[in-house]
Amino acid sequence: MKKLFSALVLLAFGFSGCNNAPNEKTESITDKLNQKGNTISATSAVVYRTAKETQDRLSKVGAISFEEFRQPLETQPCVFIDPSNTFQTFLGVGGAFTDASAEVFAKLSAQKQQELLDAYFGEKGINYTFMRTHIASCDFSSESYDYVDENDSALATFSVEHDLKYRIPFIKKAMDIVGEDFKMFVSPWSPPAWMKDNNNRLRGGKLLDKYKQSWANHYVKFIRAYEQQGIPVWGLSVQNEPMAVQRWESCIYTADDERDFVKYYLGPTLEKQGMSDKKLIVWDHNRDLIFQRASVIFNDPEASRYIWGIGFHWYETWTGSDMQFNNLKAVKEAYPDKNLVFTEGCVEAFNYDRLNDWGLGERYGKSMINDFNNGTVAWTDWNILLDENGGPNHVGNYCFAPVHANLSMDQLIYTNSYYYIGHFSKFIRPGARRISCASSRDVLQATAFMNPDGTIVVVVMNVSEEAMPFKLWMNGKAASINSLPHSIVSVVMN
Repeated sequence: MKKLFSALVLLAFGFSGCNNAPNEKTESITDKLNQKGNTISATSAVVYRTAKETQDRLSKVGAISFEEFRQPLETQPCVFIDPSNTFQTFLGVGGAFTDASAEVFAKLSAQKQQELLDAYFGEKGINYTFMRTHIASCDFSSESYDYVDENDSALATFSVEHDLKYRIPFIKKAMDIVGEDFKMFVSPWSPPAWMKDNNNRLRGGKLLDKYKQSWANHYVKFIRAYEQQGIPVWGLSVQNEPMAVQRWESCIYTADDERDFVKYYLGPTLEKQGMSDKKLIVWDHNRDLIFQRASVIFNDPEASRYIWGIGFHWYETWTGSDMQFNNLKAVKEAYPDKNLVFTEGCVEAFNYDRLNDWGLGERYGKSMINDFNNGTVAWTDWNILLDENGGPNHVGNYCFAPVHANLSMDQLIYTNSYYYIGHFSKFIRPGARRISCASSRDVLQATAFMNPDGTIVVVVMNVSEEAMPFKLWMNGKAASINSLPHSIVSVVMN
């Protein structure tokens, strides 16, 4: 049954769906400024679509033209954009190189490995550039492990030899395709057990005071080890999910704990070791408590000076919600000099029979649109590849990824999440600036960016059961677009 289902999924979600997206260079829209020099005049655009119950998967569905349309009526659904208002600079979209992803990748044939690399990182794929990996083991590892021997507080035995088998080769192959746009940040799930008050890498616990400097040195050791392997590290977060006692690798930091660790140990250590250019990210947990964490840490000038930004995840909290986008807005309004970055998200509770569930992709679309509209500069998914069981995972925490491998058949299964993410990552390029965008209908959720080459990209998601024809309006001109039920479109304006 799994073999039959895999074949059907590949037919429906095959990688070829994004091969017809253009990769030619487009003329800069800034060359089309009118004589006043402050208004961009829309002329034409190309529409790419992914839609439920169709074969459209990042498919080019046609060109549209803009015509005079001064005043819309209330009865006419519209998406409005205004490029004269610009906001945060976009860094990129990507996912995580976990042990699990790397191990599954290594078990694929050479042909399928290349297919996956092209699908995520190639020009005909979805152009991932902003990546993450973990320091030592996480739940998506086949085992729990450290880089140092027990009680070696001097870190004399530090070695990343474990990662040389799967993870480092995988990262380097991706880097070769991405080139200079490649950025990667790193995150620890737990210090070694002997550094913690519960003497366990798993199930929470806290870092002991006597090992705080040693643990700060550990970040430096990891960054240097990876860079010696030819893998640059762009940034790091202090701790993955610091308020969660998990059955897997985890460690607790209150806001005061994290502030003081940065202020007295990690920040000064990075500075002394010539790593002040590494972007330091705090929190790295859900949206629910993000404002409190920001308030405690950023209101302390000594701690704040070391910190580039604050990271967040999307998982459901005690409030019963995984959204709470207004909390991002509150942080950005209060601390405009700090950056918001989505550092992890995935759909949990893997079930093979849900691989074609349309809700997988829509969850990504809703989060990405709202995160960007509230100031987020980069967006990083969790595992980029898992097997047909949603793993491997050494504690059985099996989850969904945008792409799964059926290893027994040497097949790649592209869920619609892959395509939904691609509507952002493929067309919005590093260095883009978000521009004003608003929708006249709740069921049409939208965001817009202007790329460095001047092209404008508008992403519109229809979450309803009905088709919703709408006008894309800019500076007194509009083009007609038919938004299908449960669909997402990227409109690329030249």
